[in-house]
Amino acid sequence: MTGTPGGASTGAVGLVLARPTRLLGVEPFFMEFIAGIEERLAERDLSVLLHVVSAQDAEIAAYRRWAARGLVDAVVVVNRTEDDRRPAVLREVGLPAVLVGEPDGDLPAVRTDDTAPIRAALEHLVAAGHRAIARVTGPAGLLHTQARTTALLAACAEHGVVPAIVEGDYSEESGAKLTAALLELDEPPTAVLYDNDVMAVAGLGAAKERGVEVPGGLSIIAWDDSTLCRLATPALTTMSVDVHRFGELVAESVLELIAGGPVADRWSPAAVLVARESTKASPA
Repeated sequence: MTGTPGGASTGAVGLVLARPTRLLGVEPFFMEFIAGIEERLAERDLSVLLHVVSAQDAEIAAYRRWAARGLVDAVVVVNRTEDDRRPAVLREVGLPAVLVGEPDGDLPAVRTDDTAPIRAALEHLVAAGHRAIARVTGPAGLLHTQARTTALLAACAEHGVVPAIVEGDYSEESGAKLTAALLELDEPPTAVLYDNDVMAVAGLGAAKERGVEVPGGLSIIAWDDSTLCRLATPALTTMSVDVHRFGELVAESVLELIAGGPVADRWSPAAVLVARESTKASPA
């Protein structure tokens, strides 16, 4: 199975990222993810055709162009959203696809467990005595953001904790702005979880600017264990995922799809808590 009418391989697998281009220069996740995909595809003389767009409508338009021109054998679909139109469009244009995240009907997917890592992060904070806990999320329309929110609310309820949840966009600006707003509350949080590394490092900077010591006055946990987190001062506690391996697993599903055989069920590597200097016992 390929994306070309005659069945000949195009030598390419498509990946469209609908996100601000400025984030790609500072957010390590997708570069590591793509590197993992590329490494495995290269073994079969395939490569990634990357296209960055501003919104999902432009992403869908790209799929239609690629299908009409036979430019890719298959596509990888990331950042699944609520009421996601992309799976239906891909079926309509006959473009083979692997979904990263929640499955959709007959389309193969590489799934992620967002519940267990959120619970592990919360347990780490609760064990340290934290009760005033906040989370800076990614865009609320993303399915993995919603899954993490559901998991956090359920876990917090078990401990009688009511978390403050604010929506970010993965950028440095939103991480800094939202952290500042949280710290200005009458009852500010003693711990904040961030949905990516960039927002967490920006949050660290915002806390320092306001004279809030980390971890003395505020504990921080970041999702994604990048070099940014390890080189920060203090080094950030993270939910660490083997992102390169994640990309390799996605590529393996793509290769099985292109070959026309069954595609195995796969899960991304589990996120594991890596405790560093940015978390300690609650000051309260």
